[in-house]
Amino acid sequence: MSRNPLLIAFALSALAAGSALAQQPVQPLPKVGSCPLGYYSSGSYCVPSGGANSRGAIEKSGGCPLGFYSSGNYCVSSPSSNREAIQKAGNSCPLGYYGSGNYCVKSR
Repeated sequence: MSRNPLLIAFALSALAAGSALAQQPVQPLPKVGSCPLGYYSSGSYCVPSGGANSRGAIEKSGGCPLGFYSSGNYCVSSPSSNREAIQKAGNSCPLGYYGSGNYCVKSR
């Protein structure tokens, strides 16, 4: 019986680590028009404001992928979503990703 709580704790920590990896990175982006919500302009970049509301973003190409919403020329990760997306190159997505419009979204 003493192993069950330890096993459960390990499984939960593995799940938490996995979901953290699946979030869109919060990082500076090349500036295309106005910066998305939660970012400020710094030269030719949009920089995350650093607050708790900063979400990962990706440059918009058509409609936003599943789990993202439009903010100017960017798609911003929805607060309720732990998804990571990249621009689709060609007609298919890399292993571990699925297509969503012009993007590839990391599978959970």
